[in-house]
Amino acid sequence: MRRLLAFFGLDPGRTDRDFFHDGPVSPSTLGGGITIKGELRGEGPLTVLGQFEGDIVLDGTLHVGPEARVDANITARAIVIAGVVRGNLSADTRVEILPTGALTGTVKSGSFTAADGARVKGEIWVEQPVEDRRLPAVRA
Repeated sequence: MRRLLAFFGLDPGRTDRDFFHDGPVSPSTLGGGITIKGELRGEGPLTVLGQFEGDIVLDGTLHVGPEARVDANITARAIVIAGVVRGNLSADTRVEILPTGALTGTVKSGSFTAADGARVKGEIWVEQPVEDRRLPAVRA
């Protein structure tokens, strides 16, 4: 009952941060059977199980499910692909293609992995973020 009260903002002892996975933003899911065309912007984790076409800008991790199809330019903190993705991908930390995943496009990320069975066609640029490339400070 307390969770229900907290969800509606009626329990002063709990906050949204408590209710939604210890973070200020709840995970989001685009369900299978759903098709969306357009621009998606937000923060927090997002799982795509249906179809999406357009642009995705996400301050969080994007998960593309095994039955999903995404045709988009994607910018996110991390991208994990188990379905089919076509487009240009830019990830702050990593791009990971799982065994059922397929990617056609360009990847720019700090880390890239493709499991056995994954399909990848395109360019892959792996480089550390600019702040990580600085030389360590010399101590006197």
